Amino acid sequence: MANLSEFGRIVAETRKSRGMTQDELAAALQITPQAVSKWENGVGRLGRRRARQGQH
Repeated sequence: MANLSEFGRIVAETRKSRGMTQDELAAALQITPQAVSKWENGVGRLGRRRARQGQH
């Protein structure tokens, strides 16, 4: 399992490769832009509820 900084790097790279802003990604995932920023900076993590929603 990737650590938080590796997870953040992957989120940022994927978001940028799709031409999305943090605000756009947040809206698509129905979360706050602050949560995306925390992920990308290795501060926050994906909650279990959001992880399950992403599996659909």
